Amino acid sequence: MKQKPSSPSLAELLLGQRKVKQTFFSQIDKIIDWTPIRSIIEIAYTKGNKSTGRPSYDSLVLFKTELLRTWYGLSDGEVEDQVNDRLSFSRFVGLGMEDAAPDSTTVCRFRNTLVEADLYDAVLGKINRQLEEKGVIVKRGAIVDASITDTPRRPRGRKEYEVVEDRHEEDGRETSQEAMLKEVVKSNVDAEARWVKKMGKLHFSYKRHTVTDENGLVLAEETTAANESDIKYLETPLKKADLPQGTPVYADKGYDSAENRKTLGKMKLKSRIMHKGTMGKKVTKRQQRVNVAISKIRYKFERTFGSICRWFLGGVARYVGLSKTHAQHTMEAMAYSLYRALGIIVSNSLK
Repeated sequence: MKQKPSSPSLAELLLGQRKVKQTFFSQIDKIIDWTPIRSIIEIAYTKGNKSTGRPSYDSLVLFKTELLRTWYGLSDGEVEDQVNDRLSFSRFVGLGMEDAAPDSTTVCRFRNTLVEADLYDAVLGKINRQLEEKGVIVKRGAIVDASITDTPRRPRGRKEYEVVEDRHEEDGRETSQEAMLKEVVKSNVDAEARWVKKMGKLHFSYKRHTVTDENGLVLAEETTAANESDIKYLETPLKKADLPQGTPVYADKGYDSAENRKTLGKMKLKSRIMHKGTMGKKVTKRQQRVNVAISKIRYKFERTFGSICRWFLGGVARYVGLSKTHAQHTMEAMAYSLYRALGIIVSNSLK
């Protein structure tokens, strides 16, 4: 008589989960050379010596703690607890069993140091270059789009608005997808966020202008107040993305302007911006077919943004101010690309 296989015990399940995390972290350490990352961080952050109190920490201990916080959607206090409690976390950041995790104040100060020195874009660029060398990022094409990051620190009570129109598009249903509203901001709210009306709902938000490769991995980020028009923010994130000449750039109708097409030409990039009709000139049938072809590629951005929201609890500003929200966006970009990198490497090896 055959014995039924016994169900795994709780201890076995927990051990299996721990092995998965340890494998993921060890593989990340294999594909990323952290030395160049350290060099960028230590432009602003240097490990000091404290005669009293908690010890100071190596720059990579703190940066990897930031990565863990982003991957798992944790607060500064929560990531401190998790690094202290989980052996896989403490090993990944580079702490021994006898070492205490950086406290929440230390993590916050480290992040603010990098924000003040404007180093997050440089770190993202350095990680992306390593992923490109390993065939994870492939710059055969780039997708540009924008998304909203709401902030909970919005005005309460009676509001006054200044209306700003933006993104007039013809999509067969409505003439404008967004009507921008800029509030007279009061001192008790996030003074750099702004109101935007999107799909009929008001959001007090920031806007992230993102460039991805054709796999949806993030190449560059730019952050503005939510009432800024997409059409003005094509060139800046593309310069950060450092695309090779001849790369096709896919974008929706919100970026369609003669100036943007001219800008892409000057940058020696191919325009794949969707065509937008006007009151006096409708989109031709050929342009409609082009728009359909472009939309089949652009959907990958929606997958990227949706995954960041689901996996890392993105889409909501954790901090106050534009520069800190930009740091959040950039950390989410790094976390997303690293999270997907291992699967892409395995997939490439099977081709």
